Amino acid sequence: MTVDRIRKAMDLARQQRDRGFDAETSGRLPAEIVYTTTRIFRPEANALEAKRVINPSNNNAAAAAFRMLRTQVVQRMDENGWRSLAILSPGTHDGKTTTAINLAINLANDRRHTVLLVDCDLRRPTIGARLGINPELGIDDLLQGDASVEQCLYHPEGFDRLVILPARAPLAGASEALSGPRGRELVADLMSRYPERIIVFDLPPVLGTDDALAFLPLLECGLVVVAERATRRDDLMRCMELLRKTPVLGTVLNKASDIDSGYF
Repeated sequence: MTVDRIRKAMDLARQQRDRGFDAETSGRLPAEIVYTTTRIFRPEANALEAKRVINPSNNNAAAAAFRMLRTQVVQRMDENGWRSLAILSPGTHDGKTTTAINLAINLANDRRHTVLLVDCDLRRPTIGARLGINPELGIDDLLQGDASVEQCLYHPEGFDRLVILPARAPLAGASEALSGPRGRELVADLMSRYPERIIVFDLPPVLGTDDALAFLPLLECGLVVVAERATRRDDLMRCMELLRKTPVLGTVLNKASDIDSGYF
């Protein structure tokens, strides 16, 4: 598997979007999506709230901030024909995974897209636990050749157009698995399936391991999450330097003391 195949998959998806496509054969979004092979689970509202998963229809500052972030991300991605987005942070505890989940939910709430949220933080995978999934199989099994994509997908009831590809357990050799042949095969596969799908990848922190940097060349753009009073300026500058070859849509200020000026 080479980067050329991934680029061909991206080009094919863009061509399909430009041409238009038949609902039955090529993925035009129906009014209602019926999941036949994807596993369906029912998240508990109280558990989601405790994990800082925000209902996109809420009328509060945090929900409004994520709707604004969603709109800005979609506009930038549409301008460039991009459909794969990495959620990044300099270090741990910056709110990267919280941002990835809430952004994916809001992107899916925009009825022009379906969304796939992929847990690629294979040293500390938490997306499944935060959403209430106890996966029998996950991306870690997929990357080891022990499962297919279809066996690892989950749809949360109440979140139309959103599908989750969780990790079941931490994976040794995460960097090599993500950037190796199976990781490249996975990205090419996901990118070629549905031209109207946005794929959000929650990646490990940029500093400390090479996992994110090894995987980023397979993706199209990134979004950097920083936390007020937690992310050090030097760490952010070093992170941005390491990301100089990646198109970065912008930064998200998390844990802002003034909720109206940042993202929750």
